[in-house]
Amino acid sequence: MRIRHVSLVDVAARRTVPDQLVAWDGDVLTTVAPDDDAPLEAGDVDGRGLFALPGLIDCHVHVTSLSADEWADSGHPASYVAAHATRALAAMVRRGFTTARDAGGADAGLARALDEGVLTGPRLQTCGKALSQTGGHADLRPRGREQWDPHPDVPGIGRIVDGADDVARAVREQGRRGASFVKLMLSGGVTSPADSVDGVQFSEAEIRAAVEEADRLGLYCAGHAYAGAAVQRAVRLGVRTIEHGNLIEAADAELMAAAGTYLVPTLSAYAVLAERGPEFGLPADSMAKLAAVADRGAEAVRTAAAAGVRIALGTDLLGPMAAEQNREFTLRAAVQDSWDVLASATLVGADLLGATGRLGVLAPGAGADLLLCRTDPSLDVRVLSRPEETLAMVVSRGQVVVG
Repeated sequence: MRIRHVSLVDVAARRTVPDQLVAWDGDVLTTVAPDDDAPLEAGDVDGRGLFALPGLIDCHVHVTSLSADEWADSGHPASYVAAHATRALAAMVRRGFTTARDAGGADAGLARALDEGVLTGPRLQTCGKALSQTGGHADLRPRGREQWDPHPDVPGIGRIVDGADDVARAVREQGRRGASFVKLMLSGGVTSPADSVDGVQFSEAEIRAAVEEADRLGLYCAGHAYAGAAVQRAVRLGVRTIEHGNLIEAADAELMAAAGTYLVPTLSAYAVLAERGPEFGLPADSMAKLAAVADRGAEAVRTAAAAGVRIALGTDLLGPMAAEQNREFTLRAAVQDSWDVLASATLVGADLLGATGRLGVLAPGAGADLLLCRTDPSLDVRVLSRPEETLAMVVSRGQVVVG
């Protein structure tokens, strides 16, 4: 298939190049080059007045979460959760996100179904269950409950592990089940009932065990962390990505930049929860915790960018909140220029996922994931917040899913 005479949004070069030909065969881009005066052939798409952009990458989603009440979600049958995930994945790719990284809950089975074409949706990297200490961010038991079902197929974002040996064993089990990376809960969070958002979780020995075991398996560790103490320890011990990072300060960001640690902010999650948390099932106690971090995320992005941290794009929207996934572009545009936000959603995301040159770019040999936009997003990236207006076409794995 070919798109003729389209303007190419070249994120790496930070320029839009007019009158280009983009062609692909199956899931591989074969040609990205200046067009000529040859007439359009049958099947060609006339790209005049349109702008070609690589498919978007969301590095922090939870496609198996049904609501903001994550304890309640764990009580559903796995089949019911999988059915909801199927719908969420299809909606995600229609919004222009052709790749996603699930940060807790989804497993390799969903990724395989997507790869094989059984389901419609983005390319998906998964970690299985995020690892949490007792009383940590993925320990969702109410204070009056003791029982927790450790079976890996029980719905939920995480599993509870304590001690370096148990952490290492859990990493091996996640690897055996097909995880693309390992998620560690390294500080408290908004939705967990028994911690504070600025609390530091896991011992250094436990974190070191996870990082070393993941490295042996060819995986990396992502760390949920808000405050400087948790962030600095994670960076020092080799955690590759910091998820959220709302409370980081200049010294934390400088350490991250020096180590090459990625930041994955999720500004839209806090905006949506602040406005409609109870509607989406967020308990009252969690709404109170939200206030401590909700207004700090944008400043954290500014701080990280000033230090030279590589910043990807994430959303962390649970259940029906995911309908506002593209709102992240408007929130990020308030603190970064359009080219930087586009880089976060394409080039940086691909690098983080270990897919440099294969995803996040329009170039021969790359995956056939691309968007046709009615407006040049490099002039105002906020247009991507309105996918129904902006996206004339979405191509995922070489298949047209919109347009």
